[in-house]
Amino acid sequence: MDHVIDLLKVLGRIYTILPLLLVVTLMMGKRSIGELPVFDFLTILVLGSVVGADIADPAVNHLFTFIAVIAIGLLQYFVSKLKINHRKVGRLLTFEPTIVIYKGEFQVNNMKEIKYSLDNVLQMLREENVFNVSDVELAIIEANGKLSVKLIPSKEVTRVEHLHSTSKNNGLELPVIIDGVLYQNVLSSLNLNEQWLKKQLFNQGVTDVQSVFFASVNQAHEIHFSLKDDKNKPTYPLILH
Repeated sequence: MDHVIDLLKVLGRIYTILPLLLVVTLMMGKRSIGELPVFDFLTILVLGSVVGADIADPAVNHLFTFIAVIAIGLLQYFVSKLKINHRKVGRLLTFEPTIVIYKGEFQVNNMKEIKYSLDNVLQMLREENVFNVSDVELAIIEANGKLSVKLIPSKEVTRVEHLHSTSKNNGLELPVIIDGVLYQNVLSSLNLNEQWLKKQLFNQGVTDVQSVFFASVNQAHEIHFSLKDDKNKPTYPLILH
């Protein structure tokens, strides 16, 4: 009889804890497991341990499991909000993108910092159908461990704009403003200064750098930016299902 009661407890816990776990997971946003930041990944591990112990052991207090799942979910939610609103906090709680190849040259010190060997990077290049390191203008190990590759212009896949003789290669876009913070070192690497950037923004109706969510400048000194305020941004006219 005791075994039957324990079995019913397990079944009841499965049908009560999984909906709660689904709600908590949906709160974490639309990201695949491979794209989860470190803190979110640890959150999932802890949730799995808590729920697993609750389902497997009828002696565990089910109410405490509910409280633990809700508390973990709320902690993850508030940490995510904190990372969005304070980029410095986000950088402390997750891995940063790391440049491993620049203009065909391996960035050895960067590779050592993230503990990636030469074989690791070469394998990832081959998985991107890149077999000549000299063809790589920029290769970055992203926060999720994946490799992003930008080839030199002559090796890139031909696009429509390349078919026009008047088209030109404007090079890489470098971020100069992120969430209202201006990066002087990036501007300097482009032989530009803060006054030039503010003038470009002013010419397009932007008077406050802090109102800029993201701005980048390419090698041709062309600027692209997005504002924090969504009011005047174009929106997609359809609802996707």
